[in-house]
Amino acid sequence: MLKTNHVLFFDSEEFENIIHHYLTQGKISLAKKAIKLGLEQHPDSTSLKLFRVEIYVFEDKLDEADSLLNELYELEPHNEEIYIQKANIFSKKDNHKKAIQALKKALELTDDVQDIYSLIGMEYLFMDKFEEAKYYFMKCMEEDYEDYSALYNMIYCFEFLDQFDEAIEYLNSFLNKNPYSEVAWHQLGKQYFALKEHEKALAAFEFAIISDDTFIGAYLEKGKVLEKLKRYEDALEAYSITLELDDITSFALLRIGHCYEKLNQNELAIQYYTKTVKEDPLLDKGWIAITKFYNKKRNYKKSLYYINKAINIDSENVVYWKLYAQLNFRLNFLEEAERGYKKVIELGNHELETWMVRGDILLKLGETEAAVYHFLQASEFYPENAEIEYRLAGLYFTLNETEKGKYHLKNGLCFNIEYAFILEELFPKVYKKRLIKNLLKSK
Repeated sequence: MLKTNHVLFFDSEEFENIIHHYLTQGKISLAKKAIKLGLEQHPDSTSLKLFRVEIYVFEDKLDEADSLLNELYELEPHNEEIYIQKANIFSKKDNHKKAIQALKKALELTDDVQDIYSLIGMEYLFMDKFEEAKYYFMKCMEEDYEDYSALYNMIYCFEFLDQFDEAIEYLNSFLNKNPYSEVAWHQLGKQYFALKEHEKALAAFEFAIISDDTFIGAYLEKGKVLEKLKRYEDALEAYSITLELDDITSFALLRIGHCYEKLNQNELAIQYYTKTVKEDPLLDKGWIAITKFYNKKRNYKKSLYYINKAINIDSENVVYWKLYAQLNFRLNFLEEAERGYKKVIELGNHELETWMVRGDILLKLGETEAAVYHFLQASEFYPENAEIEYRLAGLYFTLNETEKGKYHLKNGLCFNIEYAFILEELFPKVYKKRLIKNLLKSK
């Protein structure tokens, strides 16, 4: 009809199937055309009008959706789909309580309760009410034990509530009734892994594989457990199977590289780390693995070469910049190291060590005023820190700003007298001054 403009007659149910097909395919414009044609032939069809409501909600035309729903409610006050769409509108408006009320009304009117339980569970999740959400996802599982979406959501609630033992109890009970549910075995293994019960986790993942020997996730998790148990050759076998089952994943390549490194097969390790970053250049763990590999071998120049390549791909990755700074510092490239630590701070890493190392590099570079500004910034993040105060004291005395020097020295002595050696170590000329000796003796 769309292609030829010939008018053909379909009954309303056929239109519903066509519209549903287009919606599941994400072809919204074709769905809208089908709704329009359908309503031209069946102007009184509530089901077709409800599809129109669904499109309105999708397009955030919530007032139009609400208005049409009110008309439909007058005609069919006991149609559960009206309440489901009402809930959809409330949810879009972040009124999750009213959405739940509407869905509970829909529950009273329908025999098909599973989807509504799931929708109620999601509304409770939006409200961070994990106990209530968990209850409704469990109700979904009672209706259909293969509703894996509900299972994943329910386990998410258990995990958020730190109820690992309760999750294990539920999954074991579920598996007693459904012993070949590979997804449940997989989730059980993950709970045991979180509790560091590695042997039990391994058994669960093996049962998941027995239930479905093509379940890639179970092989990957099995590999992770075997690594924890230091069974690297067995882990290699598990990861290698995933490469045969489906497209190569960068995660599997990375873990294979790690296993070879642990087995001191360095050539194979670096071969797989290199494959990892070729497969997924945005996977930071791959670049970090290569960098750390050469770092351990004290091949700092090669390590630096790879971290530079990583930064060229993702210049906003704080871990890359930290490694860049550390490597340059080891190679005594102080200006590059200082630049690296500065970038680390700009990207939001405010660890005390980062502040200290960059400040001390500025000292070595003779950038006294820049070091003062830097440590003053650090003191905003770490007030009452003796290490910062002694450095500021030494810097101000170096600049002959005696009053400021005395102020920070007194602070340092007040916060922790044991760190006074910092003055002697970093500012030997200042430390020899009689004024400083007297201030230190007074304590």
